Amino acid sequence: MEAEFTLREPILSARASWTPELEEIVRAAATEAGFSLSGIASAGSDSALAGPAREADRFAAWVDQGRAGEMDYLKRRDAGGTLLRSGIQVAIPWARSVVVCAFNYRSPEPASIEPAPPGTGWIGRYAWSGHRQESPEEGEQRALANGLQATDYHEELLGRLRQVEDRLLEAMSCQTRCYVDTGPIVERELAARAGIGWIGKNTCVLNQELGSWLLLGVVITSLPLMADVPQLAPDRCGSCTRCIDACPTDALVAPREMDASLCIAYLTIEKKGAIDPELREPMGRQVFGCDICQDVCPWNQRHANTRHHNGNRQQPPAVTPGMEVRRELVNPPLAWLAAMDSSEFKHWFRGSPLERTGKKRLHRNVAIAMGNSGQAEFLPRLREWAAGEDLVLAEAAGWAINRIGSASIGS
Repeated sequence: MEAEFTLREPILSARASWTPELEEIVRAAATEAGFSLSGIASAGSDSALAGPAREADRFAAWVDQGRAGEMDYLKRRDAGGTLLRSGIQVAIPWARSVVVCAFNYRSPEPASIEPAPPGTGWIGRYAWSGHRQESPEEGEQRALANGLQATDYHEELLGRLRQVEDRLLEAMSCQTRCYVDTGPIVERELAARAGIGWIGKNTCVLNQELGSWLLLGVVITSLPLMADVPQLAPDRCGSCTRCIDACPTDALVAPREMDASLCIAYLTIEKKGAIDPELREPMGRQVFGCDICQDVCPWNQRHANTRHHNGNRQQPPAVTPGMEVRRELVNPPLAWLAAMDSSEFKHWFRGSPLERTGKKRLHRNVAIAMGNSGQAEFLPRLREWAAGEDLVLAEAAGWAINRIGSASIGS
């Protein structure tokens, strides 16, 4: 343990820095670890471009405008009042560069905007992941209908990042730290500066070859770049505004500007308590996350319809062990999700991104989706919830009952 700790201490030699050979080693390690893209960006605010300083100001203004909603982790500040996520070196002073790795999670399953069976909901594509269990224990067969057990991309990608980190430390002594959506950093800005892609109008990182189905992980290092020249990808959104036009809640208030407090992904995952009634109808059938702004993007659609000559969708290289699709979660029946008690919820979602959101919030979202379905068959379950002790769920169920009633009258 002492040797490992010493290895990660800041290097004292001023000559230690990235070299073309070291970059090649790290890029090869990222590919071997299953990442589709990788790049290196400066961590400093003294970058060759003034972009980092401007981005810090934009981020501070975004937080001050209340667009972070209840995501308090985005609002954390240091002792001097500076937002920790306004710059890597605010929270990690020794940081000099960042290895950015992108994992492609596109799969051949249907998109959220495609026709779906009546009475089904939508779970964000990134939360479908699972790993194959060769010999499941007795009683696990039901939860492993296609042989997969839930995984969380945070853990899956972190393990892959560790492989990249270890290979870097074998080649060069430096200090490092790995993050997958958990550190005081804004990964998409680093990804853009590392040449992974450009930031699209839907605020996602877009790559010309892979689209935006990218999960990002970073290895922060104490190694400076020999030349701080950002590898910026051309912005290829052009005049297209399909993502902005398609957002049901108008969360995309301008190109590359999102009010997260209006985003369906935020509402269904992060938002605690009751959801604003004005936002419920636009939520449609979304019960966890939202992929609409990505599904309508031409850069994603150009890949989504790739098919073999026999008409079957082509299996993309992104579907790798640990991140395979749990098909039960693609267009899941709302009645199935609604019937889950705490034990069954854990049975299906322990170890998945849904575990953190929890059964109560999932059922709140399911109640809203049931109301938006207009289907009277959901009324018994909704009436049961409306009479229950969970006040948030009861209120959402009451709203759904009235919405189904209004739909019936309208028809």
